[in-house]
Amino acid sequence: MATPITTPTPRNRPLATSRHDEILKRIAVAGAISVSELTGLFGVSRETIRRDLRFLAQQGRLDVVHGGAARREASEPALDLRASENAQGKAAIGRLAATFVEDGMVVLLDSGTTTLAVARVLVARRNLTVCTGSLAIAQLLCRVPGTRVHMLGGEIDPNDEATFGIDTLEAIGRFRVDAAFIGVGGLSDDGEITDYSRIGAEQRGRMIAAARAAYFVVDHTKFGRLTPVRIPNSRGAAGIVADLPPPAGTLSALADRGSRLFVAAP
Repeated sequence: MATPITTPTPRNRPLATSRHDEILKRIAVAGAISVSELTGLFGVSRETIRRDLRFLAQQGRLDVVHGGAARREASEPALDLRASENAQGKAAIGRLAATFVEDGMVVLLDSGTTTLAVARVLVARRNLTVCTGSLAIAQLLCRVPGTRVHMLGGEIDPNDEATFGIDTLEAIGRFRVDAAFIGVGGLSDDGEITDYSRIGAEQRGRMIAAARAAYFVVDHTKFGRLTPVRIPNSRGAAGIVADLPPPAGTLSALADRGSRLFVAAP
C-alpha cells in the first residue's frame, strides 16, 4: 500500500517561516552560521535545519557550505579593502612562511594580501624563480636583482588584481615548484579549507599538486569563515601558516586531518 504524501499544516508553516527569518538575520550579522548552532537555537533536529538551509539556498538567499550556511557573496572583498585588515598578523605570517624558502628555489605565490606579505620578506632571498598571478607580487619582485618572475597567464580579475581561468590553470602545471604559498577563503570550525568560487578552489588545488611543499597562509580573520567551495588536494599541503592558534575544536579537527600547523611569533 502506498504511503500517503503529507503536506505541512498551516500551523507548522509560520514556525518554519519564523526560523527562516531568524536564520537570515543571524547570517546577515555574522556572515555565517553552523548547523549545530541552529539546532541549539531552535531545538529542532539537524535534518530540519538542513532542510531549512536547502530551501533558503534554492531561493538564492544564502549559500549552503560544509557544516552550515554563509551569506551569499559573489567574491572576496576587493584587494584594496583587505590590505589593511590584520596587517600585523599577515606580516608575521610572511616572516614565518619565508623561512621555508632557500636561495635558488622556485616559489609559487598565490594572489592576495597574505601572500603579498610573504613576497615582501622574499626580497631578501637570492636567485629565486617566482611564479605568480598577482600583479602586485610580480611588480614587487621583478625589481629584485637576480629574481626571475614568471607571470601566470589568464584573464585579470579586477577584484583580486590577479590572473585566473583556464590559461592560469594550464600555466601552473608547466613549472617545477619547490614551495607554494596559497591563500584561502575560509577555515571552518571542523578544519575544512574552502574558497569563494569553483575556479578559485580549482586553481589553488592545482598549486598544491604542482609543489613539492605547499603551505596555506591563513590569518585569524579566516577562522570559522564558511565559504562555499572545498579546495581540492588540501590534505596534500605540507601545512598551514597562521598568525594565531585557531580555537581548540578547529585544532583537534586539523590534527585528525593530519594538517600540520605553524603559528607565527608576533
